This record gives sequence, C-alpha cells and structure tokens, in this order.
Amino acid sequence: MTVSEKVAYLKGLMEGLNIGTETPEGKLFAAMADTLQEISDEIDDLNATLEDHEDELDAISDALDDIAEDLYAEDDEDEDDEDEDWDEDWDDEDLYGVTCPNCDAEIHVSAAQVDEGQIVCPKCGELLELEFDDEEEDDEDDEDDKDDKD
Repeated sequence: MTVSEKVAYLKGLMEGLNIGTETPEGKLFAAMADTLQEISDEIDDLNATLEDHEDELDAISDALDDIAEDLYAEDDEDEDDEDEDWDEDWDDEDLYGVTCPNCDAEIHVSAAQVDEGQIVCPKCGELLELEFDDEEEDDEDDEDDKDDKD
C-alpha cells in the first residue's frame, strides 16, 4: 500500500467515524490528514523524478559502455596490427625507432624504409621524411683517423 493509499484510507476512516471539522479535535484530524496528503504528493513527485533520473542515468551508462567498447576495440586492433607487422616484416632486419612528430607514436622502421627516405605514420597518416645522418659516422671516422695518426 502506497503512502497516498494510506492517507486516503485515513480520510475514509475519519468520514466513517463521523469526525467532523466542527470540533477542535476534528479540526486537528482534518489538518493532519491534509498535511499527510501534501507529504504524500511530495513523495510521489520525488519518486517520479527519481525514476526519470534513473532512466537518464541508465541511458548515459549504456552510451559510456558503447564508447568504451569502441575505444578499447580500436586499441586492440592497433596492437594486433602492430604485432602482425612486426612478426611478418621485421624479424630479420635492422630496425630503427622513429617518433612521429604529429602524434608522438613510436614507429619501428627497417633499413630499407630508411633508404626510401619516407614513411607514412600508421597511427595518424602523416608522411614522415626519414633522413639518415651520415655526417655523424663521417665525424666518428675522422676522429678515429686522427687518433691513429697520433
């Protein structure tokens, strides 16, 4: 039995017992019944609002679950792709680590790719120019030659 139903029952009892509003006690009972009715109406309003909020919260929760599922599915696919690429293409080659300046992704490139001079970032699609600095090797060779002469 809901609070509204209980208040209606009490009002029915008052009428059945012929408690009128002419006596001081009758006025008190009528005022109490009216107050209980107002409290009951407020509770009904709060329950309706609560149900609306629960429905909205469920919808938000479902949307977040969908977003998380999509987000983690993409991450899993990216990891799988990287693993497959690694296994198939680069097992026997020298690899160099390159960081994409656009998305900061760590990319492993082979010597053949370095020789080509450019690669497309697998994460963001940015075209990366690869430059191998021969000057560093030349500088090291020159220093070794100087040390050998001394």
